[in-house]
Amino acid sequence: MSILINRGLEKIRRAFSEDRDFSFYILAGIFIGIATGIYSTIFNNFLNDVFHPTAEVRGALEFPREMPGASIMIVLGFLAFLGDIRVAIVSMVICICGMLGIAFISNSYGTMVVWLVLYSLGQHLVMPVTPSIGMSLSKSTNYGSRLSTYSAFVLFATLFGYGIVWIGFKFLKMTYNSAFVICAVMYCCAALIFGMMKKSKAKLKKPKFVFRKKYMLFYALSAVNGGRKQIFMTFAPWVLIQVYHLDAPVFAVFGLIISVLSIGSRKIVGWAIDHLGERFVLTVEAVILFVICFGYTFSGDFLSSGVAIVIMAACYIIDSSMSVVEMARSTYVKKIAVHPEDVTPTLSMGVSIDHIVAMTIPTLGGIVWAATGEHGYRYIFLADAVFAAANFFLSRRIRIDTEIPAGQGAPAQS
Repeated sequence: MSILINRGLEKIRRAFSEDRDFSFYILAGIFIGIATGIYSTIFNNFLNDVFHPTAEVRGALEFPREMPGASIMIVLGFLAFLGDIRVAIVSMVICICGMLGIAFISNSYGTMVVWLVLYSLGQHLVMPVTPSIGMSLSKSTNYGSRLSTYSAFVLFATLFGYGIVWIGFKFLKMTYNSAFVICAVMYCCAALIFGMMKKSKAKLKKPKFVFRKKYMLFYALSAVNGGRKQIFMTFAPWVLIQVYHLDAPVFAVFGLIISVLSIGSRKIVGWAIDHLGERFVLTVEAVILFVICFGYTFSGDFLSSGVAIVIMAACYIIDSSMSVVEMARSTYVKKIAVHPEDVTPTLSMGVSIDHIVAMTIPTLGGIVWAATGEHGYRYIFLADAVFAAANFFLSRRIRIDTEIPAGQGAPAQS
């Protein structure tokens, strides 16, 4: 056993010495993953237990929470002079402030929303720069595998975060505040690790905003993905909490299952991107998500409560396990970019478009649910199925000219 451990440590040491910045990149992702695992597991239960919002209020909360995402292209435009790694550090500092504010300065619902919006700004600020950092540390032939490696480590770390919640709330009498503090500590560690990476000088002529006709398909994919994803992120756990009364430890178990299922899928999806292409990956995703939407829509109507919970939990787990497919949209942009400098601002534009849609959809969904009774969520997930269908047809239009090197103007024909 000691021989195996020593060999493993030697491999890690060799990999770190040969690829220092990528190793730091992964290590920072591990700390982000732990914080994400804790926060995503407890937040909906925190809202329900502390502030007791209705479905309508819960849906309306997504409007201010997603506002930073909608404006991220503007924020990143002003921060473009810093470069991607420094922007990642800034985002971690903002996340720290948001977590500590929610933990200690949220004596009212309105105050909590303010700190939540600040935390959301940090979350959304790091979204487009992490894949950009990863691809800058990769070759054009292995974008998918390198990003999937990062994603697999992040997901493994979220598993650890889920474990903290399950053990803490089940056996150690952990409070929501202490969980938020642990998140803040993890983001602080990530900021320190990003600070140890080599920072290239930001190019003075780097574009702050990019909106090209050539990228219209990516923008459309971002829009439909934002609508579909936000419905599920907002209402899938809320149905299980409000209708079936599942608590935080149960969601921690779900998180553990999601992580176990997803760690291997990261490599599979990365391989599929490199060998089968983004169109194949995004098409398969759309088909699976369409089926999931119908599972959430009809299982509560025709099945017993126990069976409905199992099916909805399975749909929740499968949908959450597929978040890795997001990197296919990132590699698509990298491969069709007119200029390499377009990648980060184009990804940030996609995040903004995604969240402009995401701001309004949950509010409408909450109104529909409130107006149609306890099981009105079925109409929300029928609308989600429409988004999934649109995602399918848009994904089939992806074209990449593989004869032109990625980032050097490969045209996307749609």
